Amino acid sequence: MPQYRRAQGNMFFFTVVLADRSNTLLVDQIDRLRQIYRAVLQRRPFETIAICVLPDHLHAIWALPEDDSDFSSRWSLIKGGFSRGLEAQSRSTSKLKKREKGIWQRRYWEHAIRNDADLERHVNYIHFNPVKHGLVTRVRDWPHSSFHRYVEQGLLPLDWGGDMRDVSGKFGE
Repeated sequence: MPQYRRAQGNMFFFTVVLADRSNTLLVDQIDRLRQIYRAVLQRRPFETIAICVLPDHLHAIWALPEDDSDFSSRWSLIKGGFSRGLEAQSRSTSKLKKREKGIWQRRYWEHAIRNDADLERHVNYIHFNPVKHGLVTRVRDWPHSSFHRYVEQGLLPLDWGGDMRDVSGKFGE
């Protein structure tokens, strides 16, 4: 078991999704997303424990400052900042009334990390997600992931997660 950071209060797992699941906007505009993410981090500090950006969604684990559980405003700033300046997508009446561009799903999934085992499961889920979605056959081949930081820090080996080319079609007897 890797020696991950210990789970503490105010640590959350998130899934944030584009409205159009066939869209590749997040990786097409990865530099824009990174710039907005850094700007929000400066204004409203938090620690990114793990993150993976895929074409149509992203997963992240954040540790918020003590006595601060306001992840909602941080995601609002990230989503709004990313959307600002991009061409609006087709929108429902309710999105028009709320002046939403229609790029993001209105809600997102959040989960409070309960303990060290829960943290490890979610970090592993985040890092393996590009393989799960068939974007790469090895975790290390996806560039938009904190997996590379974990390797640099000696928390995970470069070959973590294996190579799915080695197992395709070899299930069962």
